[in-house]
This record gives sequence, C-alpha cells and structure tokens, in this order.
Amino acid sequence: MFTKSDLKELSRKELERLLSDVEKALQAARSRDQREARKAAKKAAAEFGFSLGEISETQPSAPAKKRAKVKKSSKPSKPMYANPDDKEQTWTGKGRQPNWFRSQVESGTTPDAMRI
Repeated sequence: MFTKSDLKELSRKELERLLSDVEKALQAARSRDQREARKAAKKAAAEFGFSLGEISETQPSAPAKKRAKVKKSSKPSKPMYANPDDKEQTWTGKGRQPNWFRSQVESGTTPDAMRI
C-alpha cells in the first residue's frame, strides 16, 4: 500500500504506470463483479422456474402517457390601494410594496386611508 509520501517520491513516469495498472485492475474487478452478478441473477431466476432471458426486458416498455398541462387562465388581481397623490398608481396588496405606498405609510398615512 502506498502512502502520500511514497507517491510524492515517485517520478511522473512511475505515477503514470501506476495509474495504468490501477485502471486495468479496476476494469478486471468490474468484469469479475459483472460475472458474479450475472451468475447470481441466473440462480435467482432459476429458483422461480425462469431463465435470465425470459425475465429480462427484451422490448422497451411503452412510455407512460404524459398528462397535458392545463394552463390556468389567471385573472389580474383587482387593485386594493391607490396613491392619494396620483390615483393612476395602484397596488393589489400582493407582492412587494411600491415605493409610493411605503413613503405614504412613513409619512403617517394609514393603509386604510389609501384603500379603494
């Protein structure tokens, strides 16, 4: 087993060779695990009286039908507050307070006084 200090002492060529050996060992381990998994799957299928080919999906299953998204028609909210200085400026009472509303409240106007 290598320690970090051992690896630091190796040259670049030695490290590349080591990396190549590790990649080969990983591939061999992966192949070995696949063989063992296939053998275990065959044994499990045989216990139920099937072959592995009979229970594996040979045909892709039909894709599930997607529901069509129903878009709700959203009605704009009715304004609840109006700026006493400019009646064109309104606010529904939802979301962020407009600057004119905030400044009116800070100056002492109650929100009920601005209610439409």
